[in-house]
Amino acid sequence: MAKPLVAIVGRPNVGKSMLFNKLTGKRLSIVEDTPGVTRDRLYAEAEWRGRTFDLVDTGGIEPGTDNQILSFMREQAEIAIAAANVIVFVCDIRTGMTAADQEVAGMLQRSKKPVVLAVNKMDSTGHTDPDIYEFYNLGLGDPFPVSAVHGHGTGDLLDACFRYFPPDDEAEVEDDVVKVAIIGKPNVGKSSLVNRILGQERVIVSDVAGTTRDAVDSYFESDRGKYLIIDTAGMRKKSKVDDRVEKFSVLRATMAIERSDVCLIMIDAQEGVTEQDTKVAGLAHEAGKACVIVVNKWDAIEKDGKTMQRMEEDIRRDLSYMTYAPVLFISALTGQRVERLFDLIDSVVNQAAMRIPTGVLNQVLADAQARVQPPTDKGKRLKIYYMTQIGVKPPHFVIFCNDARLFHFSYQRYLENQIRATFGLNGTPVRITLRQKGDKEEL
Repeated sequence: MAKPLVAIVGRPNVGKSMLFNKLTGKRLSIVEDTPGVTRDRLYAEAEWRGRTFDLVDTGGIEPGTDNQILSFMREQAEIAIAAANVIVFVCDIRTGMTAADQEVAGMLQRSKKPVVLAVNKMDSTGHTDPDIYEFYNLGLGDPFPVSAVHGHGTGDLLDACFRYFPPDDEAEVEDDVVKVAIIGKPNVGKSSLVNRILGQERVIVSDVAGTTRDAVDSYFESDRGKYLIIDTAGMRKKSKVDDRVEKFSVLRATMAIERSDVCLIMIDAQEGVTEQDTKVAGLAHEAGKACVIVVNKWDAIEKDGKTMQRMEEDIRRDLSYMTYAPVLFISALTGQRVERLFDLIDSVVNQAAMRIPTGVLNQVLADAQARVQPPTDKGKRLKIYYMTQIGVKPPHFVIFCNDARLFHFSYQRYLENQIRATFGLNGTPVRITLRQKGDKEEL
């Protein structure tokens, strides 16, 4: 089961983005005193009382507006509300309760979702502004006074949200289910592949690009294991995303990547790697997901003895940042090589979850330094003390050294290649963090 999702909603300019930044501890949302700065939803992970959860910042809800952008923002917020476990409704003590607040409150009540009411900009301490009591008229229970600027009241706010989180044991129910997101530009054959895997017409297949608007989940179980196949809407170039529903599709697909274990990046064999393919693949790479590059419509290609080799070389060149991902040539239409997909899916998921003992890791590090000495700069040599693994999915390593400024990117890439050559780690990105001497306590 996915982590609990908390959605921050409210009308424009009440301080949602600033509260989002305060709760996540990061400056992720643009904060500006102008209504409508946050147009799309923005996700980040946060932690409270030992539980990690996802926090989503939304554009302001402006009920009944004819403005296209504000209407788009309202619909964006509605998507977040539908997916959330609990909603934080933010109001502004300075403007008081408005008619728009009442309309938003009514919408939230109709959603039947738990709502925690936060009254923002309560920046002074020592006394409670009596104007807060008018917010009881919204019918959403006790209002929580908060200051997104100073952080006052955020602990009580998170405690209120925590009450609505699903129990910890529910998160273990689907631990053995591998979540597979099928991503790519429109009309590349994603829905056809899902239907081929499931053996039935579960997803509408059409030659019209954009038929699949939502990320659609299909549970699939075989003698290999349990899988959740997530068929996503195709992601278009931003310049072509002029329809609001299409904009939602891109965000839903991005959200599908975030909750997946492995991404199947589908490429049309007839078109090769396009600019949009590189952007789609980049989303999965940056999210740290295990990946398999799936070249579809291979049955439609005229071939000679080296066609596949040339195509793979082109893919490796155009997707040079993810040379770790295996490439499989298939035909979703005929079923050619589709059965091999699950060998690769299982393999890359296992590789992404691999843990390497520190002692073994440092032996590889010592051998790598013996072959190629660390770089020097102005007579000062980089000294690497040791490395350790601190995370999986993707494998995340920390290297301790005397001076991170001496750690040239090329030497970091060299060490990554040595780790891959020894342990495999096929199909998964690798994260390397540098720590200077004296930074050990940060881990």
